[in-house]
Amino acid sequence: MNQILVTDKLYVTPEIKRKKFIYKIEFFLSVFSIFLLFSYYIYAEYDRNKSEQVSREILASLKYEEDVSPTEEKNDPIVVILGDKTEEEKKKEETAKELGIDTATYTTSDGIKYTTESVLKIPAINLVYPVLSKTSPELLYVSINKYKGPKPNEVGNYCIVGHYYQSGIMFGQLHKLKDGDIAELTDLTGRTIKYEVYYKRVVEPTDLSCASQETGGRKELTLITCTNHGKQRLVVKLREVL
Repeated sequence: MNQILVTDKLYVTPEIKRKKFIYKIEFFLSVFSIFLLFSYYIYAEYDRNKSEQVSREILASLKYEEDVSPTEEKNDPIVVILGDKTEEEKKKEETAKELGIDTATYTTSDGIKYTTESVLKIPAINLVYPVLSKTSPELLYVSINKYKGPKPNEVGNYCIVGHYYQSGIMFGQLHKLKDGDIAELTDLTGRTIKYEVYYKRVVEPTDLSCASQETGGRKELTLITCTNHGKQRLVVKLREVL
């Protein structure tokens, strides 16, 4: 009668050793990748909050903004003094100083000069941000930016762009606006005009019709941010409340 001998001893072949080595390498790479992604997320959140703080400091310097308490003035090495000012600019600057508005001109590390041009407030989504006079990738991390149009609160289409953040900062809650909601835009003279939402659409990035300046002689605002993971744009348009 044939007998089958059973043994508990396992013979480790070169092939088994090779597979074990590959599994260890794959496990190590997986853990390392998770660590890198987690570290990147923490850094991105820190950087975002740091940029958010800059816009809050800008707001804190505006005396007419009742919802923000003033802070101590900070020395900023990127202040740039421009050339001679016109009489109109001097008068505007004097008025702004009386209102406690920072009229200094700043420059980014990539050479873009900008000022604080206005303040946008939308009570329905608890939004209050300074509107910077220029737009660039760096400035979009600081606050919302003017994209196109006339001076604030003048006839035409004053277009503002801002980043969408899932945390809700910047234009992260813009999608919650509905027809009839009110936004307030305050310019450097301290004049505040109310605007009412009348249009909200998702468009392709190539569709720039929302920035048209044909407003029929009215004052309008256009707010633009990304949606659908950056593949499209959310556009909200508002008209002056007469």
